[in-house]
Amino acid sequence: MTESKRNFAFSIYLGLAAIFIASLVVSNLIFQKFFSWNFLGWYNFEISVGILPYPVTFLVTDLISEIYGKKRANQVVAAGIFASVFSLMIIMVSDAAPATEWSPVGDEIFHRVFGLSALAVFASAMAYLVAQYVDIRIYHFWKTKTKGKHLWLRNNFSTISSQFLDTFSVLFLLCSFNVIEWDLFGKLLLNGFLFKLLIALSDTPLLYFFVHLFRKHFNLAIGEEIDFFPDHQESQNEKEEKLLT
Repeated sequence: MTESKRNFAFSIYLGLAAIFIASLVVSNLIFQKFFSWNFLGWYNFEISVGILPYPVTFLVTDLISEIYGKKRANQVVAAGIFASVFSLMIIMVSDAAPATEWSPVGDEIFHRVFGLSALAVFASAMAYLVAQYVDIRIYHFWKTKTKGKHLWLRNNFSTISSQFLDTFSVLFLLCSFNVIEWDLFGKLLLNGFLFKLLIALSDTPLLYFFVHLFRKHFNLAIGEEIDFFPDHQESQNEKEEKLLT
């Protein structure tokens, strides 16, 4: 792979990482608003708007896992967790700072909108950390088993399993912290998981499309992954060998 293509691949990786982190942080800030959505007259979903960015994050990690490998996917997840914790610190400081008399948003409104975000971020970060690492491990397990084939299998199996784990864990923690009443646990679990299941099934064509574009542009074989700095690594090894000799 030429240096220009390698740099382009790295730029795309940074862009995907930015989408992942933004989706994760925003979902923790907007979770207190709930909406109703009737799906083809078959089922009426009542879910938090915070769930909307989540399918994007799993699509991004699956794409990164497929094209850039397990290590890069884990790095993006770790960066997302760090960003969530950092945003939590900013929210706590902002909530504690007293508002002026002329402030368009007073202490009460600010606390009502963002005050619970601290618990939400903590609950979400813990649940999400486990779910994403499970997603990546399952994805690469099936990628190895199928020798890079059957993309639909590892995409759906890993995403559906981890999405259920994430939905269950975050609702359990939010109910335990009295952010959400326990009476709503079963309903929100069913609504959240069904919604994520529908999105997981519908994003498979998108994953195929983007993987096809990557493989075509970077001339990747099935199962082959992009290495950003192979030449750099070789030069480093050469320098070490020269020093030893």
